[in-house]
Amino acid sequence: MLPAVLGLTALLALIAPFLGRALGRAAGWPLAAGLLALALWIGIAPPATGTEWSVAWIPSLDVALHLRYDGLTGMFVMLVLGVGAAVLAYSAKYLRPGPHPGFYGLMTAFAAAMTGLVLADDVILLFVMWEFTTVCSFFLIARTSPQAHAPAVRTFLVTVAGGLCLLGAVIAMSVVTGTTQLSAILVDPVWSQDTTFAATIAVLVALAAFTKSAQFPFHAWLPDAMVAPTPVSAYLHAAAMVKAGIYLLLRFSAALAEVPVWNILLVTVGLITTVMGAVFALQRNDLKELLAYSTVSQLGLLVAVIGIGTPTALLAACVHTVAHALFKSAAFMLVGVLDHQTGTRDIRRLAGVGRAMPLTAVAIVLAATSMAGLPPLLGFVSKESVLAGMLEAPGWAGPVTAGVAALGAVFTFAYCGRIVLRTLPGVPDDELRSTMREGSLGLVLPAAIPAALGLLLGPGAALLDTITGSAASAAAGSEVDAHLTLWHGITPELGISLVIYALGLLLVLRSRTVERVLGRQLFPFTGVEAVAAWQRWTVAFGARVGDLTRTDAPARHLAIPVVAIAVVAVAAAASVTGLGDARETSRPLDWVLLGIVALGVGAAVTARSRLGSVAVIGIVGFAVAVLFFALGAADVALTQLLVEFLTVVVAVLLLRRLPRRFRKVPPRRVLVTGTIAVLGGLSAGLATFALTGRRDLSAAGEHFLLNAPDDTGGSNVVNTILVDYRALDTLGELTVLGIAGVVVAVLLESARALPMRSRDGGPAIAVLPRSPLVDPVQNGLFTRSLAKPLVPLMIAFSLYFLFRGHNAPGGGFIAALVAASGFALAYLAATSDSPRRTPYYPLIGGGVLIAVVTGLAGLVDGSFLRPLHVDALGMHLTTALIFDVGVYLAVIGVVVAALDLLGSNPPPVGTVSVDEPPPTPAAGTDADADGGTGADTGAYTEGTEPPPPQEPAIAGAHRPSTNPKETA
Repeated sequence: MLPAVLGLTALLALIAPFLGRALGRAAGWPLAAGLLALALWIGIAPPATGTEWSVAWIPSLDVALHLRYDGLTGMFVMLVLGVGAAVLAYSAKYLRPGPHPGFYGLMTAFAAAMTGLVLADDVILLFVMWEFTTVCSFFLIARTSPQAHAPAVRTFLVTVAGGLCLLGAVIAMSVVTGTTQLSAILVDPVWSQDTTFAATIAVLVALAAFTKSAQFPFHAWLPDAMVAPTPVSAYLHAAAMVKAGIYLLLRFSAALAEVPVWNILLVTVGLITTVMGAVFALQRNDLKELLAYSTVSQLGLLVAVIGIGTPTALLAACVHTVAHALFKSAAFMLVGVLDHQTGTRDIRRLAGVGRAMPLTAVAIVLAATSMAGLPPLLGFVSKESVLAGMLEAPGWAGPVTAGVAALGAVFTFAYCGRIVLRTLPGVPDDELRSTMREGSLGLVLPAAIPAALGLLLGPGAALLDTITGSAASAAAGSEVDAHLTLWHGITPELGISLVIYALGLLLVLRSRTVERVLGRQLFPFTGVEAVAAWQRWTVAFGARVGDLTRTDAPARHLAIPVVAIAVVAVAAAASVTGLGDARETSRPLDWVLLGIVALGVGAAVTARSRLGSVAVIGIVGFAVAVLFFALGAADVALTQLLVEFLTVVVAVLLLRRLPRRFRKVPPRRVLVTGTIAVLGGLSAGLATFALTGRRDLSAAGEHFLLNAPDDTGGSNVVNTILVDYRALDTLGELTVLGIAGVVVAVLLESARALPMRSRDGGPAIAVLPRSPLVDPVQNGLFTRSLAKPLVPLMIAFSLYFLFRGHNAPGGGFIAALVAASGFALAYLAATSDSPRRTPYYPLIGGGVLIAVVTGLAGLVDGSFLRPLHVDALGMHLTTALIFDVGVYLAVIGVVVAALDLLGSNPPPVGTVSVDEPPPTPAAGTDADADGGTGADTGAYTEGTEPPPPQEPAIAGAHRPSTNPKETA
């Protein structure tokens, strides 16, 4: 059942973009139905506690795709899927008509990531899903509008910093406990035996949760992210992203409840956050911002009660998690209804909602009442539970903790009363009176259902006994009995509640005074400004570090690795004794070839002409290829030979953009660089001889020779190493190659506006005016005649090399070089230098994708990239061949991109030198393709979402956009 739930959620995420494009905003309905069906499946027929499912992921590290179900998992899965269903159904009416593939794709991916997070029973998988939620939230925020890019980046930076803390905890736990399985880690005796380890993990996990759940001092990103559309905000605040931090704290409570730093950190930070967030919420006039700070406050309350760590406190945290998900999702969606119908979220303008929008008004009252903790709503039950849990803290900590939490609840009551009393009664202004009307049932109902559930589950709190009791038991690590009810009699927490109501009502009645007192600058800077300053300082520090090596001179970049290689090589050679006699392992032909290489290097160094240098470097390359052949390395020799062909072609194409001759170099620099090069080469050669030139076949080489035919079905050991034994290395190299090809293509495409002139102002290669070389038809006659039969023959020959590579010299890389040589011949034979419009991006991306998909197929046999074998029609087939096809396509794409873009002649644009920047666009012209606005043409728009609010001078707060004169 567990893989089915996760797999079906992921499947919805895969098909969501297609539904969003085909059905437009109405795609929210089928997607909501899918999530709701999965939530009901878990709720009605849950798996037995302790149910597990696992498949190997990285067997060598004992990492698995391990899923596990318990009460805590069940509660969060139902919240993630249930609230997600309500939000997607709401989106079907809230979004503007039109296609919304990106929105629905990211929202369902968000749901899938959260589902994977709470189901994960492997810390590596947990971390991966944790980061997936970060990425999804970033894109959901960033694609809203150009103004949302900065808030999205700030949100990303803060949450990624927490992700790094979690990564540190994951690595430390895996190393110390010897396993990556989360359930095994949590019951390991190391938590009680090693207090330093426990305290370190407690701090790292707490910091990770604080950044995700917007706890002080990391709270600023949550209100900053309010530029996102209302459906995104509703889901992010109620059941995704922020709840990931709460889940992490609850999951680690059993192991860390007795660690003092855990308790002190969670309780202290949580109480500060709950009071601070409530005060900031009371200041806001934009309802969406108000709810954002309300979320910060409520999450602080949850963090504090989790820090208490007793079974009662953990049960209270679970109950309040459910209550918060209901009233907060309802509140955000209802604010979106007001915004959608009236065009404003300003609490000072919204009046008369009760008469004009009765259904919306009733739902707002239910959501606000539950958030304020008034009976008979579920929020009252959860608040009473939280206060009871806090009073269980030992000694004076119990009353103090409950008292601070009560102070936050007083402000919560006040801003909830402000929401209701400032929007429902009264008469709207003339502008709103004509537009204020009830929204459609499809818009209001998904928002009203969570609010109504809060009313039903107050008197019927016992219905949550099983869900919350099981969740609390999983969090506490012991059985917790849940007996939830609306009335517990006369209790201390009831007395505290009455005080909260009295003081909160006083603040509501004196709202004008409260607004005057709080409507001023409380702190010298905002939380958002602090994050922005941290971002600027980080970038500036990176620039300073980069200045140490920021140069275009290749010699300075090459000096570092050459010197490092020389030092390492000398140290390695010095550690080996008995170097032996080189004459014992050498032949006269070896020295002849090495002499040719040395002469070629010398000629290349002394050449003054770039064309001459390319020629002698080619001689060096061919001599090295012959040397490899002589040594019996046919695959390596063939690769070297093909690389030399293509290098010469690309170098010739580059010569058109470079001066004819090298610039003169001062003798002192020649001496220094020459000395470094000679010493580097000699030391590397000495180390190579010391480590490989005087011994028999290594143990690794012998293993490959003996086992490759049986293990891989292939007899070409070089190829089997690349695509069978070390396929992961090859995949990494292929990915790097693909990225490099894309970067080269982008750089060359962006530079097409520059003229093809050398730095000395003249053409790179001088051609006589009346020479036949000027006419491409005449000078390409022989090449075109040769290319007609050879190009298709070379392509066919490349396929031959591709398919034979497992048993004979060949393989994907060599085959791709052969095919690329054919393409190079076709390009050189062409009579026009116009771009060929070859699909090199699809070739590069498709090749890498094929390699990755082939690797995923290996999971069938237990490991990523493990080749699958089958005998059919008298042939031995293996998925390593498909992997090689990916290599083949990606390499061809990279080479063809270079040929296409280097071989095409940029249009002449004046006499600007390639060393000068392009001219500045004239006034009134577009600076970029989208008119200089930087607008994301793929971004979706929503109802009447106003532009993002400005910053106030309050720590962590925003200034509402609806009143620029507000001083708070």
